Amino acid sequence: MAPDRIRLSPETLVAAIGNKWSPAQVDAAVELLANSDGKFPSGMRKLPSELVSAVQRERLLAAMLRAVSELGYRDVNVQDVLDRAGVSRPTFYEHFSNKEDCFLAAFDAASKRLRERIATAAQGGGDRWRDRLRLGLEELLRFCREEPDAAKVLVVEARGASSAALMRRDQLLDYFSSRIDDKARELVPNATPRSPVTAAGIVGGVEALLYSRLNKGDLNDLQSLLPSLMYFAVLPYEGPDAASEELALSAG
Repeated sequence: MAPDRIRLSPETLVAAIGNKWSPAQVDAAVELLANSDGKFPSGMRKLPSELVSAVQRERLLAAMLRAVSELGYRDVNVQDVLDRAGVSRPTFYEHFSNKEDCFLAAFDAASKRLRERIATAAQGGGDRWRDRLRLGLEELLRFCREEPDAAKVLVVEARGASSAALMRRDQLLDYFSSRIDDKARELVPNATPRSPVTAAGIVGGVEALLYSRLNKGDLNDLQSLLPSLMYFAVLPYEGPDAASEELALSAG
């Protein structure tokens, strides 16, 4: 049985490739390439070649995330990606040199989306550290629910991929650790002095919990994890009373 073909929403595509082209052109490219079966569809030559190339690349990235999420990095081959993208083999090699090259590009794109989504959400907390933390964790859980393929690649599959992928995973975790530590030092009054290792431990704990859920495909009711995650993150910086307030929020 052939795997399902991935579908890109125009909104997601524009966020990735920019707004250089009109919405009508983007919509046309998305629809034509979604049904191309790897062949260059009629009507495509009426669209800008740069747009067609950009859409094809995004289809390959999304297909790589889907294939790896379904099959695991070690068992995925280029044909698995082509089957899900509806893109020809020559087109694949116009964009990427091999499977790992495509995987790393997909990882980078997914991690960029995650960082940007969490940063934007956290800004809603203003100068209140706990509010920023809560909004960021809420967005992380939302990302896992809305982009399960990307989340599984970032949290689960990158561990068993190449050394370059493992380095990227470590850099992503370090990024979030530094953000938690920097903001705690800046915004938490009278915070208990902590080593940067504290934030790394928080991020590692969050990742371990998500790893279990994503590896099992258990994405139901992810938001219910938020109070426990907040307790775990707040405890070392603001103490047990403040951490218990986060658990009380869920009970209320």
